[in-house]
Amino acid sequence: MPSTPHRALRALLALCTAAGLASVAAPTATASPGTGPTAVVAMGDSYISGEAGRWFGNSLTNSGSRNGTDRAWTGSGYDPSRVYGTTAGGCHRSDTAEVLSAGPIASSLINLACSGATTENVFRASQGGQAYKGEAPQADRLAAVAASHDVKLIALSVGGNDLGFADIITTCATDYIVWYSYCHDDQQAEVDARIDGVMADVGRSVDEIRAVMTSAGYSSSDYRIVLQSYPSPIPRAADNRYGESGWARTNTGGCPFWNADSDWARDSLVPQLANRLKGVAAAKGVQFMDLRDALQGREVCAKASRQVTSTAPASGTTSEWARWIDSQSTQGLVQESMHPNAYGQQALGRCLALIHARPTGNHSCRNTAGSGPAGMYLTAG
Repeated sequence: MPSTPHRALRALLALCTAAGLASVAAPTATASPGTGPTAVVAMGDSYISGEAGRWFGNSLTNSGSRNGTDRAWTGSGYDPSRVYGTTAGGCHRSDTAEVLSAGPIASSLINLACSGATTENVFRASQGGQAYKGEAPQADRLAAVAASHDVKLIALSVGGNDLGFADIITTCATDYIVWYSYCHDDQQAEVDARIDGVMADVGRSVDEIRAVMTSAGYSSSDYRIVLQSYPSPIPRAADNRYGESGWARTNTGGCPFWNADSDWARDSLVPQLANRLKGVAAAKGVQFMDLRDALQGREVCAKASRQVTSTAPASGTTSEWARWIDSQSTQGLVQESMHPNAYGQQALGRCLALIHARPTGNHSCRNTAGSGPAGMYLTAG
């Protein structure tokens, strides 16, 4: 972690909300609905792609394995491809991404999402969709999967980058470190101005997926779409183990946000986005999985969790489930900041497995205090 606010700011200004899921090549054999290997597909952005899957919690140790938190440690150096494969430094599809952590829910678990993706990276190219990081739009890639597999479920996480999550995080952190001012007032106005358009594009993403599946010969009863919301990576002010004054939140905890901004993000921004996404799901006739509380008590700086040290090893029951803001980029890439880490992704994978077993209805996914990722559970609504 950094020792001066100025060095921290330089890295924070480079922060981007990455979203990357690991792609899996589809077999060349032709299949159809009801035939061929079954598949569950993940599409969208960094919160489902596996961004930050490199990390088992957060540690202040900058050398070696970082107290066992850095899964890219080889014993003599760092190789992010051990976690992200060929997407290291790009789409960041990790080996612990949500769909890959869901267990044996299908013959093939296929990750099409990409770090930093927006809705226009989901749309088909013929409908204005844009290639991203050297890959065709995700709906076009889905067409190939639908032709070679029996797709049963498509999990979609998208809209956060359209709304400007990266800018919000950067602004709020900068206001804490440099300007000593709040961000929630002006950022709420920005969100309100953009959210209607973003939700329209999320709805269009669902339509694009439907169109691809219909063209591949699927009826609406052959598969499901699950639209999911976003978990909060930071806690409410009352749940933060570091005081608001001083540099502990920046230099030690990696959560440089004012109390008022933390409460706004946790209790206003995240719920607002979740509620609007739920509305899109209802309008489009797809399932909704609410993840707003999935990391409760496991967030960066949360009192109920702790950092990893030489005497407190990484653990799914005690460590943080989200990646801190490594302001100085001393450990990995800044784009991993504020995303579910390997533990968080295992937890979200459990959520996906649970909703896979619930073919109807909307559900919220939460964690059990004191339990690891396997302790996730669903509640209706």
